[in-house]
Amino acid sequence: MRSSSLAKFAAIAAVGALALAACSNSTSDAKSSSSAAPAASSSSSSAAPAASSDAATSETSSAAGGASNSDTVYKIGFQGPLSGDNQQLGINESNGVELAVEQANASGDLGFTLELVKSDDVGLPDKSPAAAATLIQDTGVVGVVGPAFSGSTKAVGATYSAANLALISPSATNATLTTSGFTAFHRIVPTDAVESAGTAKWLAKTVKSVFIVDDLSDYGKGAADELEKGLKSAGIKTQREGVDAKTTDYSAIAQKVATSGDEALFYGGYDAQVSLFARALKSAGYKGVTVTGNGGKSSVFTEGAGDAGDGWYFSCGCLDATTAPAAKDFEAAYVKKYNQPSSTYSPEAYDAANAMISVIKDLAAKGEVTREDVMAGVKALDYKGITTQVKFTESGEVEAATINLYRQEKGVINLLGDMKDQ
Repeated sequence: MRSSSLAKFAAIAAVGALALAACSNSTSDAKSSSSAAPAASSSSSSAAPAASSDAATSETSSAAGGASNSDTVYKIGFQGPLSGDNQQLGINESNGVELAVEQANASGDLGFTLELVKSDDVGLPDKSPAAAATLIQDTGVVGVVGPAFSGSTKAVGATYSAANLALISPSATNATLTTSGFTAFHRIVPTDAVESAGTAKWLAKTVKSVFIVDDLSDYGKGAADELEKGLKSAGIKTQREGVDAKTTDYSAIAQKVATSGDEALFYGGYDAQVSLFARALKSAGYKGVTVTGNGGKSSVFTEGAGDAGDGWYFSCGCLDATTAPAAKDFEAAYVKKYNQPSSTYSPEAYDAANAMISVIKDLAAKGEVTREDVMAGVKALDYKGITTQVKFTESGEVEAATINLYRQEKGVINLLGDMKDQ
């Protein structure tokens, strides 16, 4: 899914500059000094937050109980927004990864201990390099779940690739991420191109005109671009506006949509912003079909939009773990640990982490875990998760792709089913 909702993409590709930004962020406690081929750590770091600079912060944790007696420690990183407007989506994912690590340690059959290192990029491309540096410079980190957002991924994809540090993103869906030469990047969700094409076909069944608004972010604009392409190819009339995600007053654009006569509205952007837009559209009296993509599907939308959110549709290449039979055990464990149901991208992050763990476990059994070997193992994955079969194409795309349609009613976002069947 994701890119920054608050700032335009600022590309930073120089590895040297990133290393400088990392100087005060390093949390390495591994014996190896090579970032390309880390050794296992021989000591466990505390759960206290690591030192940080800029807006990036990190913390390291490991699950207690049931862990191997071995002193060997391997670390999995997580990069995503843990603060800021879009922190809930990052927290959803971080929780899923944390649960996977805890369960793996509790199994007692690893022969080593896993630690999770969380690095906060606030969901912003300009904060992403410092967050990535925290993980890259920690030589005990052998793989990363994330980044969560597309813009953040674009900012550091080349740097992670140069460090041979494998990425599995649960949610970065911008279509260009797998055509940009980022050899480290893999994702377990369909692209915006796939999702928006499905949304366009669904809309074309019932409406003849669509007003498209995006937040100018990599994710939002990319999703809107793909939707517009699909609608035009189906002969649907469109008009388009871009409204910066920093906007807090959507009354003007809402009025424009309401007086346009268009039968449907699509918003490309994130939950915090679309919730404000939903309120403004209701105040403006808009009666058409209202749709947004995976970036809007969260409790932040539901809480922020209030009853103005009822009737909104959401397209998402994500699973509703609260109802899916395959996710029953995951959901029970999640609720037990966090005292709330899982939410958008929690199960995808859980799958990404478990797939990464399976690679590390196989390598450890053979006697060596290096970043290069983990990278090769991720590219060769064929892991059955609760949301999908984690198996990648040569470019890093997940082979299986299902887009689901959701709708909010009475303050609850409900799964309607596979979008192509709706």
